[in-house]
Amino acid sequence: MLDSRYILSMNLKYYRKIYNLSQEKFAETLETSLIYLNQIENCHRKPSIDMLDKIANNLNSFDKNLHITASKLIEYDKKHLTAYI
Repeated sequence: MLDSRYILSMNLKYYRKIYNLSQEKFAETLETSLIYLNQIENCHRKPSIDMLDKIANNLNSFDKNLHITASKLIEYDKKHLTAYI
């Protein structure tokens, strides 16, 4: 069973690559530090619920049909694993 931090990491990498966003650019969009985003993506830090909402809202701004929620960011999707990890 995968833990939620690993699933979040996998999903963030997947969505960043789909929208061709570097960690630096995505951190800037989120108005957070590159270090903080890197720690989340590498499973070294747990984001707050507010940060999960902020991530989801920012991802939705790139694609209005995406309908990502904070809870969806920690849902396992096998295609995210095989495509980008």
